[in-house]
This record gives sequence, structure tokens and C-alpha cells, in this order.
Amino acid sequence: MSNAPILRVENLYKCFSAKDLPAVKDIHFQLEQGEILGLLGPSGCGKTTLLRLIAGFEQPTTGQIILNGVSVSTPDHCFPPEQRNTGMVFQDYALFPHLTIADNIAFGLRHREQKFSRQDIRQRIEEILHLVGLSGLEKRYPHELSGGQQQRIALARALAPRPSLILLDEPLSNLDVQVRHHLRHEIRQIIKAAGISAIFVTHDQEEALAISDRIAVMRQGNLEQLGTPEEIYTAPASRFVAEFVTHANFLPAQWIGGVWQTEIGEFQGAIAPQEQSTDGELMVREEELELIPQAEAPAIVRERQFLGREYRYCLQTDSGKYLHARTGVNQLVPVGSRVQIKIQSATPQIFAVS
Repeated sequence: MSNAPILRVENLYKCFSAKDLPAVKDIHFQLEQGEILGLLGPSGCGKTTLLRLIAGFEQPTTGQIILNGVSVSTPDHCFPPEQRNTGMVFQDYALFPHLTIADNIAFGLRHREQKFSRQDIRQRIEEILHLVGLSGLEKRYPHELSGGQQQRIALARALAPRPSLILLDEPLSNLDVQVRHHLRHEIRQIIKAAGISAIFVTHDQEEALAISDRIAVMRQGNLEQLGTPEEIYTAPASRFVAEFVTHANFLPAQWIGGVWQTEIGEFQGAIAPQEQSTDGELMVREEELELIPQAEAPAIVRERQFLGREYRYCLQTDSGKYLHARTGVNQLVPVGSRVQIKIQSATPQIFAVS
């Protein structure tokens, strides 16, 4: 297998009109062979536009997309989707209701430039149904399957022609929570077993962390951070990434006497301040807070939610600042209790205030 990246996106911009701000701004990254990349961000951040540019449904304003070593998108030329050897899985499954499962999967094989014989198509249907764990359902119709099964058939149809890249647009958003948790593991397993590179769009942080080899966090058309799930979670590059991905709290902090001083205590920070500023914001994740009931402590428990495997607390400090904490069910702190807040991390991250 070649070591060259399957996809290169170079200095990509997309403006839908001269009056609008760019939907995608100066995006550049590459995707390796067999890698799964998650595009994560809030609604309107540009992730679906970026996916559509890669798929060939949109043409860039500037920049280029190189797929399998071939420039497939520039402002001057744009290969149509059917000439890119990519597969697409949509949010709403997009299965043909009047066709059997076998015919839905065969559709992509019959409408490719590369012609497949009837025997090849039959064999590929059997192989791909086995891959997605739905062998024996060839003669059923989409309405006879559950939502999770329909999404696996949509994935099977996209994988059947053996594309070099598969694109998934929020593939799990229409499913209930339990099915989503189960299927996200299956989707990763299926894509890895097929040996195909993939890019998928999601606004669900847990989904991105669970499925991706790397995550691209987007904000207002910009690529805010690109890294492994561990890097994105433990070392967010900006306050936005920290707040969006990690369910973090932020406390005003000042650099005094070589430490960061906050209203709940003093801490060694991950960064020292710039010379022109001694102000910062201490980031601490909800699960890193330990609550110690104590009279005259600097915070009070305002609310407690039971979430099954944990409690989530809403705390208010004496200054009026609200914080959230998650603890195991073995730690039950009554609402109205005053608590000392201890941070589990030895070096909580500090974001400088400009």
C-alpha cells in the first residue's frame, strides 16, 4: 500500500456569494490511508460545506482538493461526485423504499463506470452484508428494518463499489441514544475492516471521540484544532475547543507570586502569562472537581442531577460564579451544602486573557 495520503485539502475557501462571509476559510489538512477523520463543530461552522466540497457537490472559491494524487477540485475545474471514487452516507439513509436490500446495495454497483457482472454483484452483496452483520436480509425492504439496520445498509451500499474514501454526514443523528452508542462502535469496526479511509460530520463530542482516529474541530469556517481524540480532549488549543469538547469550567485567575490565584485556591498553571498580562482563565473539567463538604467553604451546592452512573452538581461560588462538577454515585452531597472545591489535575490548563 502506498504511503501517500489518500486526500489533501489545500488552502480551501468557499464563499456562496460576494456579500457573505466564507463558509470555509483557508482549510488545509491531509487524510492518510485507512484513517477516520471526524469533522466536529456546532451548527453553521462549515463542516457539512467542507464535506460537500470533498464529495464534489460544491466547487471551491479558492484552493484545491487532491484525491488519490489527482486534483479533483479547483476554482477552474471540479470532477463530479461519480468520478471521484467516493461513497456517501447521508443522515436520512436515502434508501430506495421500493427496492429490496439487495437491489439497494446493487444500485451503486450498476451505476458505476466500472461494469460488474451479475455474478460479481451477487457475490459483493453477500460479502458486504456479512461485513455489516446483516446476512440473510437481501430480500427485505427498508421499511422492514430498524433505523440502526437501515443505516448499516446505507453504509453497505456506499462500501459496495470499494471506494477509496467514504463520506458520512451525521450518520447517527436520527437514531435513539442506545442505538447510537452501539452503532458508533460498529461503524468504526466496519470501516476499519473494509480498510477504507473515511470522513464523517458530527456535532456530538462523544461520537467524534469514539469513532475518530483524528478530529478536526471547526468554528465559523475555520479549522480550530486538528489532532487525536486524546490531544483534543487533554490539550485543547483554544478556549472554544475546551468549552465545546470537554464540558469545562472556567475561572478568572491572576498570576501572583509565581502561581495562578483563583477564588477557590491557587494553582500551578500549564502556561505562564505573557509579559503584558497577568490575567488568565483556569480551565477545569467537570470530572476533575472533588467536592469536600466544609463549613465556611467558598461554594454552595445549588442543584444535583442524578444521571445513572454519576451525579452532576451545579455549584455557586461566593462571587456568584457558577461551576459544574460530576462525581460518582458513591459521593452524595446534599443541595445547600457548602463545599471546598479540590481540583484533581496537578497542572490545570490556563488560557491567557488578551
